[in-house]
Amino acid sequence: MSRYEEQVLPRLVDLTCGSKGIERFRARTTEGLSGTIVEIGFGSGLNAAHYPPEVTRVLAVEPSLLARERSARHTRDTSAAVEFVGLDGSSLPLEDQSCDGALCTFTLCTIPDVDAALGELFRVLRPGGRFHFLEHGSAPDASVRTWQRRLEPLQRRVAGGCHLTRDPGVLVSEAGFEVVDLERRYVRGPKPYCYFTIGRAVRP
Repeated sequence: MSRYEEQVLPRLVDLTCGSKGIERFRARTTEGLSGTIVEIGFGSGLNAAHYPPEVTRVLAVEPSLLARERSARHTRDTSAAVEFVGLDGSSLPLEDQSCDGALCTFTLCTIPDVDAALGELFRVLRPGGRFHFLEHGSAPDASVRTWQRRLEPLQRRVAGGCHLTRDPGVLVSEAGFEVVDLERRYVRGPKPYCYFTIGRAVRP
C-alpha cells in the first residue's frame, strides 16, 4: 500500500461513509444476521454499532492496518466477538461453509477482483446462510451513468480503486447467490456517487 492508501484514505472513508445520514442504512443492512458472520471491507468497524444481538462472532477482513487500529472505538460496545482474520477478501483463510452470514458495506465497489471475493463468500457461507450488502453503484438514469463513466477514472485514483459503475445486485447474483431483496434509491448528495443498494441474498 502507498502512504496515501495507508494513512489518508482510511480517514477519508470514515469521514464520507461514517456520517449520521448513512447510519440508518447500515442498521437496515445488518438486520436479520445472526451467529458467526464474515465481514469483508471491515474498515474501522462502522457497522459494529448495528450488529443485531443475534450476531455472536464477527470475522473481520480488512487490509488497512490504520483502519484496524481505529476500529477499537467502534467495536468496544458491541456484544459480538470481533476477530481480524485476513487482509484480502478474495482469499479468505476460513473453512468451507463455516459462517452463518456475510456482510459488506461500500466494499464491492473497491475490491480489485470482486468476482473472486464473492466466490470466497459463497464458499465460506453455509447453505441457507445470508449475505447482506450496502453499496453504491451504477445508476438507473442514462445521464447519471454517463457522468459515472466520466468520473470513474478519477474516483479510482483518489478512492482506493472505487468504481462508480459496478452493479452490486448483478455481481451478487452472478456469483451464485439467490438475491431475495434489493432496496435501491438515490440518497442525498451528488447523484453519480449516491445511488445506493441495500441487498439481501442467500447461499443456496
